Amino acid sequence: MWLTKCSKLYCNKLSPFNGLTKRTLSSSGKATVLGIETSCDDTGCAVVNSEATILGEFLHSQNEIHVKYGGVNPINAWELHRDNIESVVNTALDNARIGLNQIDAIAVTTKPGLLLSLMIGVKYTNFLAKKYQKPIIPVHHMEAHALVTRIYYDIPFPYLALLISGGHCLLTVVNDVDNFLLIGQTLDNAPGEVMDKAARRMKLKNMPEYSLISGGRAIELAAKNATNPTLFKFPIPLQRNRDCDFSFSGLKDSLVRKVIKKESEHVLMGDEIIPEVYDLCSSFQTSITKHLAHRLERAIKFCEVKNLLCNSAKNIVVSGGVACNDYIYSNLKSVVNHLGYNLYRPPHRVCTDNGIMIAWNGIEKTRKGIETCHFISQSDVDPTAPLGVNIRNQVKEANITVKSPRFSEVD
Repeated sequence: MWLTKCSKLYCNKLSPFNGLTKRTLSSSGKATVLGIETSCDDTGCAVVNSEATILGEFLHSQNEIHVKYGGVNPINAWELHRDNIESVVNTALDNARIGLNQIDAIAVTTKPGLLLSLMIGVKYTNFLAKKYQKPIIPVHHMEAHALVTRIYYDIPFPYLALLISGGHCLLTVVNDVDNFLLIGQTLDNAPGEVMDKAARRMKLKNMPEYSLISGGRAIELAAKNATNPTLFKFPIPLQRNRDCDFSFSGLKDSLVRKVIKKESEHVLMGDEIIPEVYDLCSSFQTSITKHLAHRLERAIKFCEVKNLLCNSAKNIVVSGGVACNDYIYSNLKSVVNHLGYNLYRPPHRVCTDNGIMIAWNGIEKTRKGIETCHFISQSDVDPTAPLGVNIRNQVKEANITVKSPRFSEVD
């Protein structure tokens, strides 16, 4: 098994790959990069070249397993990565009709994420790098999310990116492949995490049509069946705070109180679901969207005050798993367009964690001439790595006012 062979590699103290021996790939010629992603619960791999062509990919999703247990279990995720990474990589290479000898470098997620999950990808990458004498490109997971849209659209630097997922909620100015300014982040939970927890409390998985999908996706679909989408009222979090930070835990707590109240009114027990569940899903989804739009609008105005974006290319990217939500995306697009900006997102399958974004990050770094290495140690893996240079205090000091957004779908 690859893990046994990999363990022998770690024990070989005379290996020339021990330590960060670095070199730089040519930034002028063509390159083909293999990308490996194991930061959380999906095992992804892809082969991408410098012409932005996705030669082959494969993704092993753990979603169905984790849905049964109400969330991602780090030990289960580690075991599934361990058992599937070899076949995922081989399948991606087969789909690309290419061998590892034809790969110029291997890109792998090293931060942030679940430590055990990250280590599976890193160990397997070290194993392949030694066996095939290939350089390694370490990748920051959130940087990859911020850059992957550039495969599909000609988006020049700089631009603003909103990264929303089950583990993160960030606003960043993307100045270059390796130059990010953090202007906002969540103070507690991420939107995807909160939506999953809300779906569990509303017992959506007890409904057959939502039993095998994520909580966030279940809420999006259930909200479409709402007959009175304004029945429930939620406050916009941090509305008086003149910064770009996010907070979603209060919305979750408010939803729980509303569910408890309705369950009491209807005298429900056990697995019974409140009759107003569709309306509650719609109101909850709208509250999250308004919070995102409120902070995004302030971020745009802050960038204008500080002259951080190009006046001739007013572009904004939204990526991450929650960006798959079409209701959220369409309303953010409406707000952004009204301010004179363009909003882009990658295809749904690339919004979520995947090998494509990791391989593409490797291509971007190759073009930039960023150094590679031949070995990644455990100390180089960082589960809580921040994104870029933190200038959040500057946003607060700018003291920019923003009105509450209004959406035609519900107002």
